[in-house]
Amino acid sequence: MGKTRFTFPGRRAFLLLWVGQLVSLLGSGLTAFALGVWIYQRTNSVLLLALNMLAYALPQVVLSPLAGALVDRWDRRVAMIVSDLGAGAATLAIAFMYLLNAMSLPGIYAATALMAAFATLQWPAWSAATTMLVPKEHLGRASGMVQLVDAVSSLGAPAIAGALYVIIGLGALVLMDVATYVFSAVVMIWFVRVPAPARKTTAGQQKPSLWEDMAFGWRYIVARPGLLGLLLFFAATNFFNNMTSPLLQPMILDTWSPEVLGLIGSMLGVGTLVGTIIMSVWGGPRRRILGLLGASVFSGLFLSLAGLKVSIALIAASGFAMMVLVPILNGCSQAIWQTKVEPELQGRVFSVRRMIAWSVSPLGILIAAPLADSYFKPLLVTGGPLAASVGRVMGVGPGRGIGLQIVVVGALMAIVALVTLLFPRVRNVEAEIPDAVGEPTPSD
Repeated sequence: MGKTRFTFPGRRAFLLLWVGQLVSLLGSGLTAFALGVWIYQRTNSVLLLALNMLAYALPQVVLSPLAGALVDRWDRRVAMIVSDLGAGAATLAIAFMYLLNAMSLPGIYAATALMAAFATLQWPAWSAATTMLVPKEHLGRASGMVQLVDAVSSLGAPAIAGALYVIIGLGALVLMDVATYVFSAVVMIWFVRVPAPARKTTAGQQKPSLWEDMAFGWRYIVARPGLLGLLLFFAATNFFNNMTSPLLQPMILDTWSPEVLGLIGSMLGVGTLVGTIIMSVWGGPRRRILGLLGASVFSGLFLSLAGLKVSIALIAASGFAMMVLVPILNGCSQAIWQTKVEPELQGRVFSVRRMIAWSVSPLGILIAAPLADSYFKPLLVTGGPLAASVGRVMGVGPGRGIGLQIVVVGALMAIVALVTLLFPRVRNVEAEIPDAVGEPTPSD
């Protein structure tokens, strides 16, 4: 049975939002890549690199409930504009530090945390706006398109930044990012309108306080065990993903140049691009929960392959395959949540959802670096404890201990997905919880 055409009244507004976010995230990818290389080349420390990732992750955990409450109170478009302009100002601060020769790790961490604080508004606002613009039968495909933004950023940013970093320097790359934030804000200010969701109110009912709105999302999720189980699965998966995040760059840079890092990063981006195109056209399987968990199993196995050998080809190929699956995993999840949660509640619920899913992410980042520097790296140096056993398969020397850590993390990710499949409330979440969305309000 064929899919219906991707045509609906709110399509123009959705596509304009999509273009603005595409440009903005491409610029953010330039800054993230350049800062990572700058920190690691000057410190040779996985921990100091991980701390910058932590500075980005923590605000998005702590501030998510507040962001969700604000998104449900504000026009979703206004929330996205505030997010872009605020994050752009924080990025501009990094450019000034560089141009004034005042770069320091505390300054970078502070600016990164400020960027993250404003970015916390972006995801729940965009998700909730998408629900208002796109009919529920197209939400899987729309989610694929939203992830296509990340794919293009992952593909283009490492290649562009890797090529330009040496030529124009960190400062110019960061200024390019500032320009992309401004572009996205201008598109939303002049060209996009997002319809407001219908509000369920009772005569004489007092409007809840901001604090009550912040707590509402948690109560909503806990009352629905299937959604809560799905959320806990993503918390575990994000924990392992964030154990990997500070490892890939050092593993590659210990053996190869930043240009190679950019090449491999682009290959991962190509994988994400392919996966998002598949999801955008296909929309995901009929039982989205099975597509989600199945994709997670295989993405964990491919992650393990990426750490197995000192091989550009193997890292690029396994990373490519892993990233093809990630948009299917995320797209199925997003479509489930957008279908099951009422549009007027999605800002609060989605923000708490993100807070819980990301709550263990900082722990993953903090654990990964000490494990790499103090435990895994020494295991596979010449004469190390595993050099004569595991080293015969994986090799010995720079990057091999981190490679072993990545193998272990990938295997654990696959196991968590298989165990989650055994829980009936999660496995049957689509049947047990009724759909909560109808047709969107036309916006143009």
